Amino acid sequence: MGASQYVRFFEDMGIEDVSIVGGKNASLGEMFQKLSGEGVRVPHGFAITADGYRHMLDQSGAWERLHAELDDIDPDDVVALTRKAKRAREIVYGAGLPDDMTTEILEAYRKLQQEYGEDVSLAVRSSATAEDLPTASFAGQQDSYLNIKGDESLLDTCRRCFASLFTDRAIHYRIDQGFDHFKVRLSIGVMKMVRSDISSSGVMFSLDTESGFRDVVFVTGAYGLGENIVQGAVDPDEYYVHKPTYAAGHRTVLRRLLGDKAVKMILVDGETKNTTRNIPTPKADRARFCLTDADVLELAGYACAIEQHYGRPMDMEWAKDGIDGKLYIVQARPETVTSQRSATALESYVLEGNGEVLAEGRSVGERIASGSVKRIGNLTQLAEFKPGQVLVADTTTPDWEPVMKTAAAIITNRGGRTCHASIIARELGIPAVVGTGDATTTVPDGATVTVSCAEGDSGRVYQGALDFHVDRTEVGDVARPRTKIMLNLGNPDLAFKTSFLPNDGVGLARMEFIISEYIRVHPLALLHPDKVDDPDARREMERLTQGYVDGSAFFVERLSEGIGTIAAAFWPKPVVVRMSDFKTNEYASLLGGAGFEPTESNPMLGFRGASRYAHPAYAEGFALECLAMHRVRDDMGLTNVVIMLPFVRRVAEADLVLKTMADLGLRRGENGLEVYAMCEIPNNVILIDQFAKRFDGFSIGSNDLTQLTLGVDRDSEIVAFDYDERDDGVKEMIRLAVEGCRRNGIHSGLCGQAPSDYPEMAEFLVRIGIDSMSLNPDTVLRTTRQVLELEDQLVPTS
Repeated sequence: MGASQYVRFFEDMGIEDVSIVGGKNASLGEMFQKLSGEGVRVPHGFAITADGYRHMLDQSGAWERLHAELDDIDPDDVVALTRKAKRAREIVYGAGLPDDMTTEILEAYRKLQQEYGEDVSLAVRSSATAEDLPTASFAGQQDSYLNIKGDESLLDTCRRCFASLFTDRAIHYRIDQGFDHFKVRLSIGVMKMVRSDISSSGVMFSLDTESGFRDVVFVTGAYGLGENIVQGAVDPDEYYVHKPTYAAGHRTVLRRLLGDKAVKMILVDGETKNTTRNIPTPKADRARFCLTDADVLELAGYACAIEQHYGRPMDMEWAKDGIDGKLYIVQARPETVTSQRSATALESYVLEGNGEVLAEGRSVGERIASGSVKRIGNLTQLAEFKPGQVLVADTTTPDWEPVMKTAAAIITNRGGRTCHASIIARELGIPAVVGTGDATTTVPDGATVTVSCAEGDSGRVYQGALDFHVDRTEVGDVARPRTKIMLNLGNPDLAFKTSFLPNDGVGLARMEFIISEYIRVHPLALLHPDKVDDPDARREMERLTQGYVDGSAFFVERLSEGIGTIAAAFWPKPVVVRMSDFKTNEYASLLGGAGFEPTESNPMLGFRGASRYAHPAYAEGFALECLAMHRVRDDMGLTNVVIMLPFVRRVAEADLVLKTMADLGLRRGENGLEVYAMCEIPNNVILIDQFAKRFDGFSIGSNDLTQLTLGVDRDSEIVAFDYDERDDGVKEMIRLAVEGCRRNGIHSGLCGQAPSDYPEMAEFLVRIGIDSMSLNPDTVLRTTRQVLELEDQLVPTS
């Protein structure tokens, strides 16, 4: 075949040819030419150039007739516009394809038939370009024709495609944008049709679209043709892959979310052209992921190669062929929204008005929100709660979390800054006022209130909707203090966003949030579903574990995905993950949990932490936690995870748990594994030299250490006045612990609430020379600046 005048194959064009073949074709050519060798699969095809469009109209002398229709068009006269557009399309379609062009198109079609087989079906897409502005994008302005077969059908489709330059919508768009109809030209792309109508398709990005986090590939997918995802007509499956560990050879999906995928777009054979329509997705298909892990990882590899080639974050469309079973990239363009946003701005809330205070308690979350009050007295009322309402309750339990997630704010009678409601509110990024004593009587049901936690220690509930504003601070480059400033983080959904704060890693990643939110079922109930008596709980368990081999696979995968997401967000900085530290009452409130837990009158001092792991009553549950940690470190390759054991009461207990972990594949020192312990029991301080031989570091839990040093139940509001982390005795305990760590050459940190709440505690920790402190994200900047100033005073720089 001689050199073509009007046809160019993908391998003969690239991104610099936009003016000749339009944006879509140029992008496909660029990838086909430069990335096929790296294994990125792009369907082969060819473009009919913009010169071909001109040649066709020249040959038939159509220009004059087009001018007659379009020169004095009035965009506001809809009837006339429709009439003239129809005439323009008839002129272009009627021009017919010149013989030399027809020959070239059919020769190119033969080439695709040789490559893909006689009955290859084609996708024919238009790609418009403007002469004086070759970069202009006319996305979505022209039509696509799918599943085209045979010479006559292809030639007819090309004529229709050229004519589509004059649809009502395209004409209107050009007038609005100030483009001259006669300077816009059309190129056509003809390529192997990827039969995703009988498989799946989707969109992927080489960054996280919510936070702008760059170290992941974000893949979305649904069944059928890709139009639904692009338009947002369907709730797709979502997957993340971590780029640095992928590059190092690890092949694991970081996390996934099952989408509803209610409809799928299929092809319907029409009289003149194939049309599409949405049909309901079969129930069994909706309940499973539309891609295998191998598919997701293959796509992630494509995304990395494409991003590397273009040197910037990319937005790509993929399709899976239901006939050959292969994955193809059908479009790639630069991502232009999230990657342009500044992720260095931080927010602080400021109340402008004031009003009558209906209730007052401890503030959590440094934010302000307004909404109408919904009082919840018991579990049965949760169904009445509407998103955006302010939840008012005596106290909250893990059962309530699905509703808490949708609340504008939370107010409780009971609890302190470390209670369930506080922890959840902090993780969800909503304000909470806890321990008000009487909010369920003083805050009227249905009233509009403003919940303010932006005024220091005291949280206030004001009558009415008060004005407030949010100050944004640019983080910029804050110098790193010598004392490591780490973060407390339990919610994987906030991990990518939070990673932009200046930090030295995560000092406390709590497993409890992931278990109560992502798993929701008691581990032993998952292992022994036959022992769960409640039929409702069993039904819900079956629904949650659908698509997993069994309950234990569900637990291990969900837990490892949650932890893996936090570890990936801060990679390669250390992420200290504390094994589960639920109390028995909290464990019992998980689905199916009641039958596996004893009833204790003071769970805070009962069956929790290390004693639980080594006990036959929970050994199987601990084994699942260890399997999940092993998967994160060994399969996912996230070796920045440090394991931390809570509530290690005795040295013998430490030995027993460490041996159990080693038997389960988590041997301290192997594959760089470090194991820390919480220092939260006076015995940990008293016997620190013995504990230090068994662990790589101690993280001081000031909440429990205060409780056990002062003998105050931290959940009791009656003696809350006696609970103070700043007590001299507590500070002496902390000092002894830090000294003991230094003496033994192991890491000392503090992950309790104190330095986040009290600047003077942060100062005390710097003065005694602690290695790290772990803070709530909302206090990181303030405390970092304070620590930098202090360190300058303590060690004057020469």
